[in-house]
Amino acid sequence: MFNNKVALVTGAATGIGRACASSLAAAGFTIAANYRSKAQEADNLITELAAGLAEGAPHQCFQADLSEPAEAAVLLSRVMQVYGRVDVLVNAAGMFSNQDVFSPDFDAWTAGWERSMRVNLHAPVNLAFLAAQQMIKQGSGTIINITSRGAFRGEPTAPAYGAAKAGLNSASQSLAVALAPHGISVFAIAPGWIETPMASPRINGANAAEIRAGIPLGRVGKPEEIANLVAFLAGDNTQYLTGAIFDANGASYLR
Repeated sequence: MFNNKVALVTGAATGIGRACASSLAAAGFTIAANYRSKAQEADNLITELAAGLAEGAPHQCFQADLSEPAEAAVLLSRVMQVYGRVDVLVNAAGMFSNQDVFSPDFDAWTAGWERSMRVNLHAPVNLAFLAAQQMIKQGSGTIINITSRGAFRGEPTAPAYGAAKAGLNSASQSLAVALAPHGISVFAIAPGWIETPMASPRINGANAAEIRAGIPLGRVGKPEEIANLVAFLAGDNTQYLTGAIFDANGASYLR
């Protein structure tokens, strides 16, 4: 049965976003699944979420490139038109790209920073702002931002990614303080290595053994492990945790 609460999940077509959408749907949330380019994967998700539900699932896909602020605004407007509310926002969309600090190519350096900031910091913060406007009217809501352990330990081969995720952690805490009086909780989850399509080339590549050796559990994480935490935070009786950043990296990095 559905609890009439709506969860907007970005990057829902694959990886952590997909797992979050599934866990939240299992908890009774109606899912507004955002994707940028993977339309078929997003459609497959909606089909799976609807399977076996006699009343017919109201889950829907919503395409938008959230690195474009105008598209983020349109996305929120479309979700409101369809559902009339948004109770949970999960900012799971992101990108990882390497940067060579030793390269003399300054144009590539600046382009990498700008792209990473747009996708990994500006997009989730902009969408959080837009969602918060509606949540304030409702008097409640939950915002969950997926960041990275790289925000704390540094990413020497991807400095823009690490900086963007550190910024998202800080923005999450700033928003938590600002929005708490309005009944809105804001959390950040900072995963380590997770078995996702984005991470697969690295965790299954030449350095696979080294990566796993650096994780006390001896394995990388599963998207479902992050999704379980998301579903918990989106549930009842978690408001007093607002502002928290949850490390989820198998003890591979302890602050």
